[in-house]
Amino acid sequence: MFAIVRTGGKQYRVAAGDKIVVEKIDGDAGSSVTLGDILLAGEGSELKSVEGLTVTAEVIAQAKADKVIVFKKRRRHNYRRKNGHRQQHTILKITAIGSEEKKKAAPKKAAAKSAEGDAPAAQA
Repeated sequence: MFAIVRTGGKQYRVAAGDKIVVEKIDGDAGSSVTLGDILLAGEGSELKSVEGLTVTAEVIAQAKADKVIVFKKRRRHNYRRKNGHRQQHTILKITAIGSEEKKKAAPKKAAAKSAEGDAPAAQA
């Protein structure tokens, strides 16, 4: 399954397991981020509804892009300015699209609840 998400004013086509570089998003390395602005989703050539759909990603690192030199000059006026800029960005790994992660997480919670339910019965 793939999705097209919008973040930082740009659009990205993502699938589970992809790594993308986006504009800086708050979060430390290893934390989970949810991208909610889904424009399109589908599987193969078949499109799906995007209502309530979310993309879950894991922050791999916070980094800086290569330096860009900004040079300004006005001829015959002895005016020259040189500046450098390094844009901050975030590297994300897409973990799940839509309800894929919810399906995996639900049995774990159910198993934990049933284990908690069995424990008091064993004590009594």
